[in-house]
Amino acid sequence: MRAFIKSFVEFNDNKLSKWFAFFIQALILLSLITFSVETLPNLKPQTQTALRAIEIFCVVVFTIEYILRIYVADSKPKFIFSFFGLIDLVAILPFYLSFGVDLRSLRALRFLRLFRILKLVRYNRAMNHFARAIKSAKEEILLFIVITLMLIYFSAVGIYYFENEAQPEHFTSIFDSLWWAIITLTTVGYGDVYPITVGGKVFTFFILMIGLGIVAIPTGIISSALTRSVDKKE
Repeated sequence: MRAFIKSFVEFNDNKLSKWFAFFIQALILLSLITFSVETLPNLKPQTQTALRAIEIFCVVVFTIEYILRIYVADSKPKFIFSFFGLIDLVAILPFYLSFGVDLRSLRALRFLRLFRILKLVRYNRAMNHFARAIKSAKEEILLFIVITLMLIYFSAVGIYYFENEAQPEHFTSIFDSLWWAIITLTTVGYGDVYPITVGGKVFTFFILMIGLGIVAIPTGIISSALTRSVDKKE
C-alpha cells in the first residue's frame, strides 16, 4: 500500500501521478482565486458560504496530501522540516488556527494562505531548477545579503550627517535615513526624500553607482547557479 501511495503522491511519469499533480495544482489555483474574491466588499451571504465551502474542501484535500506525504517519506522528520514540508504545513495551518483565533483580528494568519502558491513549485520543472539554483548558491546569496545590509546602514549614516541639519524633518535620525538608503541603493528613487546639500548630492551619486552593482550582482549569481543546475540535470 505504501509503495502504491508513493507512486502517485510523489511526482512520477505514470498517469495516476500526473492526474494527482494536476488535481492539486487546480485546487491551489482555486484556493488562491477564492482568497482574492473574499476581499471584495459587500459579498452576498450565499457567496460567502460558497467560498467557505470551497476553502474547507481545499484544506481537507491539502491535509490529506500532507499526511500522505509524511506517510510515504523515507525520512519523516527530514520531510516535515524541508522546504516543501513547511510550505505544505503553512498552506493548511491558518484554517485550523481559525478555530481558536479570530482571523479577522489576526490578518497576518490569513495572509499565510498566500503561501499556497509556493506549492506549485513542486510540480514545475523550471521552478525546480530555480529552487536548486538558489540552494546551490545560498552561501553567495547570504554573503551578498550581509554586504547589502552593511551598505544600507553605511548609506543611512552618511546621508544623515550630510542632510540632518538641512532637512531635520526627513533625516531626523539614522533610522529615518534608512528609508532613503533602501530606495537609493535599490535604484527605486521615489523622490519623496532626496538630498539638497552639495555633500549629500555627491554622496548620493556614489551610492547610486553602488546601487547599480547591487541590482546586477544577484542576477549574475542566480543565473550562473541556474545554468549549473540545468547542466547537471541534463
